[in-house]
Amino acid sequence: MILDDNDTVNILGVHIHDVTAQDTLAHIVRFIAAGRPRQLVTVNPEFVMEARRDETFRRVLNGADLALPDGVGILWAARMLGRPLRERVAGSDMVPQIAAQAAEQGHRLYLLGAAPGVAAAAARRLQRATPGLTVAGTWAGSPAETEAPDIIRRIHEARPHVLLVAYGAPQQDLWIARHLRELEVPVVMGVGGAFDFIAGVTRRAPRWMQDGGLEWLHRLGYQPWRWRRMLALPQFALLVLASRMRAR
Repeated sequence: MILDDNDTVNILGVHIHDVTAQDTLAHIVRFIAAGRPRQLVTVNPEFVMEARRDETFRRVLNGADLALPDGVGILWAARMLGRPLRERVAGSDMVPQIAAQAAEQGHRLYLLGAAPGVAAAAARRLQRATPGLTVAGTWAGSPAETEAPDIIRRIHEARPHVLLVAYGAPQQDLWIARHLRELEVPVVMGVGGAFDFIAGVTRRAPRWMQDGGLEWLHRLGYQPWRWRRMLALPQFALLVLASRMRAR
């Protein structure tokens, strides 16, 4: 499956690919076979709103090789704009699936980011759940440019096929875009808080809340400091509705 412009939906200036989880896994295999470094991003409503404020971030999202529709709000917006997406493809859900495929294909993963020790704990859990998985390395580090040379050296030594970066948005995606060619890894993907969920540091919302678009409420209960960021959600909805009205 080769992606083209017909496979994307434009939501408030951000292009998102109409892919399923299985499509994503197939693309990852193809990217690894090709060998050229590719960036994957997981786009949710907060990403879209941040991209409206930050032109650099918007360019990174729109320049990604694969932009996954992460969030019920993205699926809702696509329906409102008359270009429905087939499936939500959440980064946190994709990590175990990527790990399972890597074990089957003989691909190596590298987990970068989160608090010290979290990536290593997530790697251990993934390996217990996925026999045969090779985790080439883990490191916390940070997106600070002073640390980039050491991180790139570590990744070169590990030679992973897939690099998962958990620095949070937009830092992780901007960092990946800056260093994609230097990293020389076929697939590099920002995964936000996925390592925290996998390691058990943070509890993810129950499935019924995820499916009902209430994951933001669960996060707010555990991380009340996020309330300012959550203000982006009603703003996103109003902008989508306004865009729909203009298109009529």
